[in-house]
Amino acid sequence: MNEKTLLEILSNLEDHRIERKKEHSLIDIVSITIAAVICGAENWNQIEMFGRSKQEWFKTFLKLPNGVPSHDTFNRFFSLLNPDKFELVFMEWVNSISERIKGEIINIDGKTIRGAKEYGKKSSIHMVSAWANTNNLVLGQLKVNEKSNEITAIPNLLDVLFVENSIITIDAMGCQTEIAKKIIEQKADYILAVKGNQKTLEQNIEDSFRFIKPEETSESVDAGHGRVETRKCMIIKNLEHIENPAKWINLKTIIKVESERYIKSTAKTEKSTRVYISSLNSTAENFQNYIRTHWSIENKLHWTLDVAFHEDDSRKRAGNSAQNFSVVNKIALNKLKNEKTLKASIMTKRLNAGWDEAYLKTIFEV
Repeated sequence: MNEKTLLEILSNLEDHRIERKKEHSLIDIVSITIAAVICGAENWNQIEMFGRSKQEWFKTFLKLPNGVPSHDTFNRFFSLLNPDKFELVFMEWVNSISERIKGEIINIDGKTIRGAKEYGKKSSIHMVSAWANTNNLVLGQLKVNEKSNEITAIPNLLDVLFVENSIITIDAMGCQTEIAKKIIEQKADYILAVKGNQKTLEQNIEDSFRFIKPEETSESVDAGHGRVETRKCMIIKNLEHIENPAKWINLKTIIKVESERYIKSTAKTEKSTRVYISSLNSTAENFQNYIRTHWSIENKLHWTLDVAFHEDDSRKRAGNSAQNFSVVNKIALNKLKNEKTLKASIMTKRLNAGWDEAYLKTIFEV
């Protein structure tokens, strides 16, 4: 899919502005913003400066009848833009470029944008995102007021994502019967972490592994970055110790992962145990891999947004600007991650895009 198609999708975005006050088209404003963020811009002033420095390049595919908008125009536009409609357009675009991969692992997790707050509120903005591991794409996001509201946001996010034949992994916050039901209704499978918010279920799983011999075990060892980590994944498909297992729709397997991490610099060993439930009838080795991929949403999405995009440092407070800028960041990240001609970090790609207009065009066409 090329950038023209993205522009066509964006052209369907409802423009909230009064017709007589439009000096710049919606496509011009959004396109300049996305390109500027790809190249490293983090605020409205930088976006305006970037637009002016690349004005001749933008004129090759944008009309710009009144030149490049001011930073105040960018700020006003995104603070008043309906974020729910912008997110739906974003997901429509992602849906059109992602491959239909049977068994795609989709990780769902929340992230707080600590510096950004809604006007008049003390709490930071919290976003729930879906990450497709094989496609290497952010599939979508929804804003919630508090981390605890992830429980209600996840089903809404699943409603607008194409997840059929995928495996959905969610941390303990999403271990809810209604979320499991929603995933099965969407013709996908689930792997849900179990912790204290489901105390009875957690105890049932611990009892199962105490009294029933695991049917299969998979062990892996990783060494690097000054540590050696050993992980043992055990599975049981006998649910006799699970109280009312039928309430967890299609529950087939309970999983236990024991990790032991040796830190070379301190000569200390850290141990942890995590348990899960799943609708999959699979092997211990597969569950080992599926569960490990859940952390890709931390490493490939959340960490990148913080380190490369400095999202946690954002101070956007006006209206819907923080939520909408989060969508722009994810559009930029998707394009950068899926541009394969340059083997480099996200930060290096962003620098190169700012210096080399041919390379920026390549990213736009991903």
